[in-house]
Amino acid sequence: MTTNLSTLTNGLRVVTHEMPHLETVSLGAWVGVGARHDPAPENGIAHFLEHMAFKGTAQRSAQDIAEEIEGVGGDLNAATSLETTAYYARVLKGDEGTALEILADILQNSSFDAEELRREKDVILQEIAASRDCPDDVVYDLAQEAAYPGQPLGRTILGTPETVTAITADGLRSYLDSRYISPSMVLSAAGGVEHGKVVQLAEDLFAGLGCVECGPSNGEKACYRGGVTASARPYEQCHVLIGFEGPAYGKPGYFASQVLSGLLGGGMSSRLFQEAREKRGLCYSVYSSVWGLSDTGVMTVHAATGPELADELLDVLSDEIRRLAEDGPCCAEVQRAKAQLKAGLMMGLESSGARAEQMARQLICHGRLIDKNELIAKVDAVESEDVRQLLETMIRGEPTVAVVGAGARSQDHAQRVSRSFRAAAA
Repeated sequence: MTTNLSTLTNGLRVVTHEMPHLETVSLGAWVGVGARHDPAPENGIAHFLEHMAFKGTAQRSAQDIAEEIEGVGGDLNAATSLETTAYYARVLKGDEGTALEILADILQNSSFDAEELRREKDVILQEIAASRDCPDDVVYDLAQEAAYPGQPLGRTILGTPETVTAITADGLRSYLDSRYISPSMVLSAAGGVEHGKVVQLAEDLFAGLGCVECGPSNGEKACYRGGVTASARPYEQCHVLIGFEGPAYGKPGYFASQVLSGLLGGGMSSRLFQEAREKRGLCYSVYSSVWGLSDTGVMTVHAATGPELADELLDVLSDEIRRLAEDGPCCAEVQRAKAQLKAGLMMGLESSGARAEQMARQLICHGRLIDKNELIAKVDAVESEDVRQLLETMIRGEPTVAVVGAGARSQDHAQRVSRSFRAAAA
């Protein structure tokens, strides 16, 4: 298996991982802009643009796009995150030219037809409504807003009904022209693919991409604040989320935060799963997650239970977090968490889709490909004391606590947890 990287004449980076034993190819274009780059009055425009890219170009209708990719047995999709937007496809080996041609067309020649624009607004408004009916989504949106109040990172990826309704075709074109530029994009492919063929096709197909950013850049640095937030709307279950500021992906401590998240709530042997579910039966699932961005990061613990058990569950979560910060993890649980993390990294190399995404994100985030041995070495270097010190630093800061589903008591639950961490820090 061979990995190759080339830079086209216009600055677009093309990376491939040849996996000759596969009969399929996963490929896509990753753009280094996402929801945090949305201007405040156009919150949701990055996500809206992702939708509209599939709604027709100068030479293809929305139906043409769907029929052409499915005519070769492939599939086409896209996703918007806080800092990136991805357009990707999977096809049989030999059909990558078709996928590349469609991707190049939708990223350079989208027509933003008025009727399609109107219809897609209705679709996204329904998507927003659906997310507001889902307590999992609500608790994360509330926590994000509390962690980064008044900032791009504190706004939702989908936008609001007001901002989405106000988006125009001219606004989409301006965003596309100023943000979707070759130096900030990566074309990545993995599977039964030849690097030279992809480069040759891309040189012609993506020649129309802009090379110089012509629009305003959103360089607002994130500032984690933390805070307490809740929704009084009742649900069948009470969802609780406790978060702390963590390291950005390029900062010291990032891999320690990954290990910390794993041993705290990353599997059936994790502390929170054993204590909250196995020993006490307080919830069906409980887990922790950590994400890092270019200038900030957050570690969260999330669980759901019946409203009558919320107090006990929150006490268990808080106590386990504080106990881990005070006593530190034992060597055995650190080794288990590291083994899980390394296994996940290695398993990703066996999936063409995961590998294509991994390479693209490495180039966008770090400006280079990171060898698997380097990743494994960074994980292996994490020690028990690194984990303890990191968590101790985290809980000295302001926590983010969000509670949804306990009705009028949700705010009280959140306030009580926040006070307990503040008291411990003091």
